[in-house]
Amino acid sequence: MNKKVTLFAGSANPELAQAIASYLEMPLGKAKMTRFSDGESFCEIYENVRGVETFVIQPTCAPTNDHVMELLIWADTLRRASAGSITAVIPYYGYARQDRKVAPRTPITSKLVADLIQAAGVDRVVSVELHASQIQGFFNIPFDHLFAMPVMLEDYLRKHFDAQSVFVSPDAGGVERARAYSKRLNASLAIIDKRRERANVSEVMHLIGDVRGKECIIIDDMIDTAGTLCGAARALADNGATKVVAVATHGVFSGPAAQRIAESPLHEVVVTDSIPLSPAAKACPKIKQVSIARLLGEAIRRIHNSDSVSSLFA
Repeated sequence: MNKKVTLFAGSANPELAQAIASYLEMPLGKAKMTRFSDGESFCEIYENVRGVETFVIQPTCAPTNDHVMELLIWADTLRRASAGSITAVIPYYGYARQDRKVAPRTPITSKLVADLIQAAGVDRVVSVELHASQIQGFFNIPFDHLFAMPVMLEDYLRKHFDAQSVFVSPDAGGVERARAYSKRLNASLAIIDKRRERANVSEVMHLIGDVRGKECIIIDDMIDTAGTLCGAARALADNGATKVVAVATHGVFSGPAAQRIAESPLHEVVVTDSIPLSPAAKACPKIKQVSIARLLGEAIRRIHNSDSVSSLFA
């Protein structure tokens, strides 16, 4: 790639940033994010970026507020250093679940974060598997929305499953995603009908589809506390599934998630490295990771070369 390109690794996931840089065969930019004793973040760049096309790799995962603020500081630092362009590579977009008002007098924080990112000087955003695709419309700058499906199919699903498997959506909202996977393997589809009583609490109601004697793959965009996932796995096992695995893009794994997965009928849970695994998730033998470094690296290469990124969307 042209020398007038520099990648910077935010503190949220430096391992993924290094993997992307290795794929592109270029070093990461020299910079450092530090903190004052009162907790304020401070960014310093140790090389000339005047007129340079810059990419900051920073998922806004937990601690979400800290990582969002660091991303804004990165953008402000690069803008004041006269960078030619600033692209925020956000593999996991925090606050994505707050994309609309769900009750009176509540915020739309996804939109607020989008406004902050633009105000800080970001020229373009690259993200993976937004919880709500309409978040792209919150931005008035180019937004490349990538999907992890090609990576999951190549690195995991095609190696272990075939057309005899059943892809399962854990709720009605994820049917389109599960259907897209099932089409790729010419497999069948099932849906879990559930009722959510309150945030992070769900109750499985019943199963739509035939899973008896089948290997089932639950497809979701993220796994947070794993309540929905483990409830779906139990429903599938109770209905005669011989094996249940889960595939999700973002492994948030907050609260009791790792323990729930360990105690569930799930055989395996596969997520990408968009978010670093928590210590509890690392210790769970059922949780595996595949890397999206190639996907993001190829997107960065095509953006730099002004090539089409659309073939990476699905």
